[in-house]
Amino acid sequence: MGNSFTKELFRRYEKNPILTAKDWPYPANSVFNAGATRLPNGEILLLVRVEDRRGISHLTAARSKDGITNWIIDEKPTFFPDPDNYPEEIWGIEDPRITWIDELKKYAVVYTSYSTSGPLVSLALTEDFRHFERHGAIMPPEDKDAALFPKRFNGRWALIHRPMSNYPVVKANIWISFSPDLKHWGDHSVLLEARRGAWWDANKIGLSPQPIETPEGWLIIYHGVRVTPSGCLYRLGLALLDLEDPRKVIARGDEWIFGPQEPYERTGDVGDVVFPCGVVCDEASGKVFLYYGAADTSVALAIGDLQEILDWLKLNNRSKSKNEEVPWGVSRT
Repeated sequence: MGNSFTKELFRRYEKNPILTAKDWPYPANSVFNAGATRLPNGEILLLVRVEDRRGISHLTAARSKDGITNWIIDEKPTFFPDPDNYPEEIWGIEDPRITWIDELKKYAVVYTSYSTSGPLVSLALTEDFRHFERHGAIMPPEDKDAALFPKRFNGRWALIHRPMSNYPVVKANIWISFSPDLKHWGDHSVLLEARRGAWWDANKIGLSPQPIETPEGWLIIYHGVRVTPSGCLYRLGLALLDLEDPRKVIARGDEWIFGPQEPYERTGDVGDVVFPCGVVCDEASGKVFLYYGAADTSVALAIGDLQEILDWLKLNNRSKSKNEEVPWGVSRT
């Protein structure tokens, strides 16, 4: 097994966190886990998970010209649970991932609905983040950490998601499924498998932000959860999928590349958590803006370089390792 011990590929913004509940125009317990996209006018929009003082979450938009400072936050919730018409949202809506779908000329917001049977995957479409067209639940519980790819593959839409299994032990792998119409989903298969034992991503992994299209493949930033005597520890890793067939994993790194270390990441409502739901890439500079929830309490920003990230993944490709204990993906080629 290689040991690169590289510096972190994502550098924290020096004035993190960039958004907290104190910035909100109405009372909130915490703000975190924001989906992200760039708008046609060049602004960056965050669709932020806001937990109220009951413990129920909704989503509120924040906009910024530079994606770092001077955020303009909607005065009231942008996207609120609607349990009367969508009973699966009775305990709130959480953790959105945003994908621009050029074919539809709409943004797809894939989010977690918190039902009485557990979390599940829901979908809504929007053109302006003012009006939303709900498509309801698209995956049953227990399932979350989902995002759409921005285009079809052989005529079908593709969704990455994370169903949960409790038999014979708790296990959570990343799956991929396909649909002709964004409603009926099938052809389900495991995309990335959680490792076992002492690994940083043992037993439970999940997609973080939406897939990133690069010339070399679909870049996947995922989180792994390690259970320690003092609780769960969330950190991030990388994988690369084939551009034409995203079921094929062409690279996966051994090491985690970003983890909680700053006080605002280690202490909060849920400590030792870095949890991105949104990413924005600047094509001109190659910079990658990663927006993450810190300790389930605030929104923070880390910035990386796309080519540097891809180069690291080539050098640290899991397929070159000689001591695999368990399969780690559908394909090694």
